Amino acid sequence: MAISDVKEYTHLTEEEVEQIGRELDAIRAEIEDSRGAKDAAYINRLIKIQRGLAAAGRVTLLASSATGKAKKPAWVAGAALLGVAKILENMEIGHNVMHGQWDWMNDPEIHSSNWEWDTAQPAEQWKHSHNYIHHQFTNVLGYDNDIGYGILRMAREQKWHPVYLGQPIYNALLASLFQWGVALHDLDLERIRKGQKDPKEMKRQLRQIARKGRNQILKDYVVYPALSGKGWKSTLTANMTANLARNLWAYVIIFCGHFPDGALHFTEEEIEDETRSEWYLRQILGAANFNGGPLLHIMSGNLGFQIEHHLFPDLPSNRYADIAVRVRALCEKYDIPYTTGPLYQQYGQALRTIIKLSLPNSMTSSDQPPPMTEPPTPAHDRKRRSDDERPPRRRELGGWMRSAS
Repeated sequence: MAISDVKEYTHLTEEEVEQIGRELDAIRAEIEDSRGAKDAAYINRLIKIQRGLAAAGRVTLLASSATGKAKKPAWVAGAALLGVAKILENMEIGHNVMHGQWDWMNDPEIHSSNWEWDTAQPAEQWKHSHNYIHHQFTNVLGYDNDIGYGILRMAREQKWHPVYLGQPIYNALLASLFQWGVALHDLDLERIRKGQKDPKEMKRQLRQIARKGRNQILKDYVVYPALSGKGWKSTLTANMTANLARNLWAYVIIFCGHFPDGALHFTEEEIEDETRSEWYLRQILGAANFNGGPLLHIMSGNLGFQIEHHLFPDLPSNRYADIAVRVRALCEKYDIPYTTGPLYQQYGQALRTIIKLSLPNSMTSSDQPPPMTEPPTPAHDRKRRSDDERPPRRRELGGWMRSAS
């Protein structure tokens, strides 16, 4: 069920919604005022650890070229170290740096305008498709391209077509090749298919993706294997394994934050004249958390606190655990759903949804909470919006560039 009025859905008065907004604004202000040396030390230390793991992985792989008993264990260790390094760089470092979480440090090496991450999608395109479109229009049908990534049917309101019968296969391919799926994400394949994409902009983006993708392929599958000499095969397969591990992990974490039961969808009517407080409320209703310890949260980019990340995408990720305590208490105070659960449960629900929505609605039942006051929204094709048709972004969503260069 897609929601067209969050106030009505949650049975909150206009004053209660605005009070929730004021309390969340107070949390933001407190965190902004308290950012300091401890936070800077956290991100600097993490970058050093990540780079050390990557270097250790490369050195370990050199030993895998040796003959004897040490060959296989060295390969396994090297591939594992590289996989962890790639996950950390993508999840806790690159994703969060590009959100502007560390811009307050005024360090040009850890700034959203300069960071280019170790994955196939150019940073500029990521900041546009993710920081702006996804975070501003979270789970709004026709606006948020993250609903299904252009290839999956992830809402019952999306019109069914026989092509979706292959959805479990498409999902497996998306998970395995996730960095390449993300690389094409900002192109908006649906707008291209419908002839709504500006051809000049499409060519500019394709050239940018081709350059970035070429550099990634050369780095992982040509340069590093060549530097390994006789052990080039070990390095090549280790890089492939590390990239696959990073792809699968990133896919699972992202899907756990947006598609478990309780993460709601919204119609475009919801964002008409949407106030800041209503935007806050939509972020709470449209995201889902998962439980875990500190190491799991670091490895997941602290996206186990997806609700808090959507409320405050530009606040330091190391603060989300503390923020979550206060946000959950606020939700309990106003009887607002706060979706969370074990990682396996959240992904299991997302996977079940993917399989069920490969079939027509008439053959399956909804797993979302029943309507409180609104009838289910009928399934139909929804026009993909262009930037000119979308409202201006909110300041906390970070910047991006749309230059002709």
